[in-house]
Amino acid sequence: MTDTLRIALSSDHAAIELRQAVASHISARGFEVVDIGPTTPESTHYPKHGEAAAKLVANGDCALGIILCGTGQGIMMAANKVKGIRCGVCSDTFSARMIRQHNDANMLSLGARVIGEGLALDIVDAFLNAEFEGGRHGTRVDMITAIEG
Repeated sequence: MTDTLRIALSSDHAAIELRQAVASHISARGFEVVDIGPTTPESTHYPKHGEAAAKLVANGDCALGIILCGTGQGIMMAANKVKGIRCGVCSDTFSARMIRQHNDANMLSLGARVIGEGLALDIVDAFLNAEFEGGRHGTRVDMITAIEG
Protein backbone atom coordinates (compact mmCIF):
# COMPACT_ATOMS: atom_id res chain seq x y z
CA MET A 1 0.00 0.00 0.00
CA THR A 2 1.24 3.45 -0.88
CA ASP A 3 1.56 6.42 1.48
CA THR A 4 -0.46 8.45 -1.00
CA LEU A 5 -4.12 8.65 -0.08
CA ARG A 6 -6.19 6.73 -2.63
CA ILE A 7 -9.54 8.22 -3.60
CA ALA A 8 -12.21 6.29 -5.52
CA LEU A 9 -14.09 8.28 -8.15
CA SER A 10 -17.18 7.25 -10.07
CA SER A 11 -20.22 8.80 -11.70
CA ASP A 12 -23.05 8.14 -14.06
CA HIS A 13 -23.18 9.54 -17.60
CA ALA A 14 -24.56 12.90 -16.42
CA ALA A 15 -21.42 13.73 -14.48
CA ILE A 16 -18.51 12.45 -16.57
CA GLU A 17 -17.09 15.90 -17.33
CA LEU A 18 -17.26 17.11 -13.74
CA ARG A 19 -15.79 13.81 -12.50
CA GLN A 20 -12.85 14.24 -14.88
CA ALA A 21 -12.29 17.79 -13.59
CA VAL A 22 -12.37 16.49 -10.00
CA ALA A 23 -9.92 13.72 -10.93
CA SER A 24 -7.45 16.21 -12.42
CA HIS A 25 -7.83 18.52 -9.44
CA ILE A 26 -7.21 15.93 -6.74
CA SER A 27 -4.42 14.30 -8.72
CA ALA A 28 -2.69 17.69 -8.92
CA ARG A 29 -3.03 17.90 -5.13
CA GLY A 30 -1.04 14.67 -4.82
CA PHE A 31 -3.81 12.15 -4.21
CA GLU A 32 -3.90 8.86 -6.07
CA VAL A 33 -7.08 8.74 -8.15
CA VAL A 34 -8.86 5.43 -8.71
CA ASP A 35 -11.30 6.50 -11.41
CA ILE A 36 -13.66 3.64 -12.18
CA GLY A 37 -15.64 5.42 -14.87
CA PRO A 38 -17.69 5.41 -16.95
CA THR A 39 -15.74 6.86 -19.86
CA THR A 40 -18.45 7.14 -22.53
CA PRO A 41 -21.58 9.30 -22.51
CA GLU A 42 -24.08 6.48 -23.08
CA SER A 43 -26.80 6.34 -20.46
CA THR A 44 -25.79 4.28 -17.45
CA HIS A 45 -27.29 3.47 -14.08
CA TYR A 46 -25.99 5.44 -11.09
CA PRO A 47 -26.67 2.71 -8.48
CA LYS A 48 -24.00 0.40 -9.90
CA HIS A 49 -21.45 3.21 -9.94
CA GLY A 50 -22.23 4.30 -6.38
CA GLU A 51 -21.98 0.73 -5.15
CA ALA A 52 -18.71 0.05 -6.98
CA ALA A 53 -16.97 3.11 -5.53
CA ALA A 54 -18.39 2.44 -2.06
CA LYS A 55 -17.05 -1.12 -2.10
CA LEU A 56 -13.54 0.21 -2.82
CA VAL A 57 -13.81 2.44 0.25
CA ALA A 58 -15.50 -0.15 2.47
CA ASN A 59 -12.89 -2.82 1.72
CA GLY A 60 -10.02 -0.42 2.40
CA ASP A 61 -8.66 -0.28 -1.14
CA CYS A 62 -9.39 3.47 -1.11
CA ALA A 63 -9.43 5.75 1.92
CA LEU A 64 -12.17 8.01 0.58
CA GLY A 65 -14.59 8.21 -2.32
CA ILE A 66 -16.13 10.95 -4.43
CA ILE A 67 -19.17 10.09 -6.51
CA LEU A 68 -21.30 12.16 -8.85
CA CYS A 69 -24.59 12.01 -10.71
CA GLY A 70 -27.07 14.62 -11.90
CA THR A 71 -28.20 15.62 -8.41
CA GLY A 72 -25.78 13.60 -6.30
CA GLN A 73 -28.75 12.11 -4.46
CA GLY A 74 -29.32 8.78 -6.19
CA ILE A 75 -25.69 7.72 -6.33
CA MET A 76 -25.31 8.70 -2.66
CA MET A 77 -28.29 6.55 -1.69
CA ALA A 78 -26.74 3.56 -3.46
CA ALA A 79 -23.34 4.11 -1.82
CA ASN A 80 -24.89 4.34 1.65
CA LYS A 81 -26.33 0.84 1.24
CA VAL A 82 -22.78 -0.56 1.46
CA LYS A 83 -21.89 -1.43 5.05
CA GLY A 84 -19.35 0.98 6.50
CA ILE A 85 -20.11 3.87 4.17
CA ARG A 86 -21.08 7.32 5.36
CA CYS A 87 -21.70 9.46 2.30
CA GLY A 88 -23.28 12.88 2.09
CA VAL A 89 -24.41 15.06 -0.78
CA CYS A 90 -22.92 18.54 -0.53
CA SER A 91 -23.49 21.69 -2.54
CA ASP A 92 -21.62 23.99 -0.17
CA THR A 93 -18.22 23.94 1.52
CA PHE A 94 -19.55 24.18 5.08
CA SER A 95 -21.49 20.92 4.74
CA ALA A 96 -18.53 19.19 3.08
CA ARG A 97 -16.29 20.15 5.98
CA MET A 98 -18.87 19.17 8.60
CA ILE A 99 -19.62 15.71 7.18
CA ARG A 100 -15.93 14.91 7.69
CA GLN A 101 -15.45 16.68 11.04
CA HIS A 102 -18.69 15.59 12.73
CA ASN A 103 -19.93 12.54 10.80
CA ASP A 104 -16.61 10.93 9.78
CA ALA A 105 -17.92 10.70 6.21
CA ASN A 106 -15.75 8.56 4.00
CA MET A 107 -17.52 9.53 0.78
CA LEU A 108 -18.71 12.76 -0.82
CA SER A 109 -21.44 13.00 -3.45
CA LEU A 110 -21.85 15.90 -5.87
CA GLY A 111 -24.64 16.88 -8.24
CA ALA A 112 -23.26 17.83 -11.65
CA ARG A 113 -26.57 19.46 -12.62
CA VAL A 114 -26.71 21.37 -9.33
CA ILE A 115 -23.29 22.99 -8.97
CA GLY A 116 -20.63 24.28 -11.34
CA GLU A 117 -17.05 23.13 -11.61
CA GLY A 118 -15.52 25.93 -9.51
CA LEU A 119 -17.80 25.31 -6.57
CA ALA A 120 -17.44 21.55 -6.94
CA LEU A 121 -13.66 21.79 -6.63
CA ASP A 122 -13.98 24.05 -3.57
CA ILE A 123 -16.34 21.49 -2.00
CA VAL A 124 -13.90 18.68 -2.75
CA ASP A 125 -11.08 20.67 -1.11
CA ALA A 126 -13.20 21.36 1.99
CA PHE A 127 -14.00 17.64 2.25
CA LEU A 128 -10.40 16.50 1.75
CA ASN A 129 -8.89 19.11 4.08
CA ALA A 130 -11.18 18.32 7.01
CA GLU A 131 -10.50 15.65 9.63
CA PHE A 132 -12.83 13.81 11.98
CA GLU A 133 -12.93 15.49 15.41
CA GLY A 134 -13.95 12.42 17.42
CA GLY A 135 -15.18 13.02 20.96
CA ARG A 136 -18.96 13.40 21.22
CA HIS A 137 -19.10 13.03 17.43
CA GLY A 138 -17.52 9.58 17.76
CA THR A 139 -20.38 8.48 19.98
CA ARG A 140 -22.88 9.59 17.35
CA VAL A 141 -20.99 7.94 14.50
CA ASP A 142 -20.95 4.73 16.56
CA MET A 143 -24.74 5.04 16.89
CA ILE A 144 -25.06 5.39 13.11
CA THR A 145 -22.81 2.36 12.59
CA ALA A 146 -24.92 0.31 15.02
CA ILE A 147 -27.95 0.83 12.78
CA GLU A 148 -26.19 -1.21 10.08
CA GLY A 149 -26.48 -4.27 12.28
